[in-house]
Amino acid sequence: AAALGGVCRRIQFTPDLLPSDVTGTPVFDARTAQVAFRPGPVFANLVLADEINRAAAKTQSALLEVMEERTVTVDGVAHAVPEPFLVIATQNPVDLEGTYRLPEAQLDRFLIRATLGYPDLDHELDVMHPDSAAGEVTGVPAVTDPAEVVHETAALRKLHVADPLLRYVRELGTATRADPRLRLGASPRALRVLVRCLQVYAAAQGRHFVVPSDVHKLAEPVLAHRLLPTREAVLAGVTTAQVVADTLAAVEGPSPAAR
Repeated sequence: AAALGGVCRRIQFTPDLLPSDVTGTPVFDARTAQVAFRPGPVFANLVLADEINRAAAKTQSALLEVMEERTVTVDGVAHAVPEPFLVIATQNPVDLEGTYRLPEAQLDRFLIRATLGYPDLDHELDVMHPDSAAGEVTGVPAVTDPAEVVHETAALRKLHVADPLLRYVRELGTATRADPRLRLGASPRALRVLVRCLQVYAAAQGRHFVVPSDVHKLAEPVLAHRLLPTREAVLAGVTTAQVVADTLAAVEGPSPAAR
């Protein structure tokens, strides 16, 4: 919260959580005799949806509009969330009892899926140390503010992506749609956000342009969770990450000089 000036909210998803608990609800004010909208915790710059798969589908669907349109519609009135807006969600991958599968439309709205796993030996020892500051969120120093994030985001949209690279990304998406191991390939939204991620990654590397190797680094975390394998592929042990890797190997990319 300190890093974004107190504009972070955490929502603990549970089976009894209602959509209005996330988005907010109209409340009657006896003093003014009027009904006013009381914003829910989703009205923040950074929203942590903890154990999102513990909530029912109707509650998960409360995030569909706001993650795409940056608005929440209640009683026919659209309420804009603050900019920048980001949702980070965690899933419980071990205890499957009392959890609900995320629908395809919601998975497609998440930019990247990352599996954290366990820390390496040195970092785990640091966490275990009695003097460790791990988990002390209040001690995290502020490094930016919402206005700066909005400004940098707008600047990143102008980072150069050559037409051959755009065609390459589209060919990758087309290949997934034709893959017999998948019943759902990469959507246009998936390819669009892949390009956005390529721009961010290139900027992080100190470049003003995207290169083909960037696609190979980001295709799996951006695309794999959006693909749906067939029943036969699941039984055969095929993963969507493997499908992405095979697609990258099969589709010829542009030359490294394509800028």
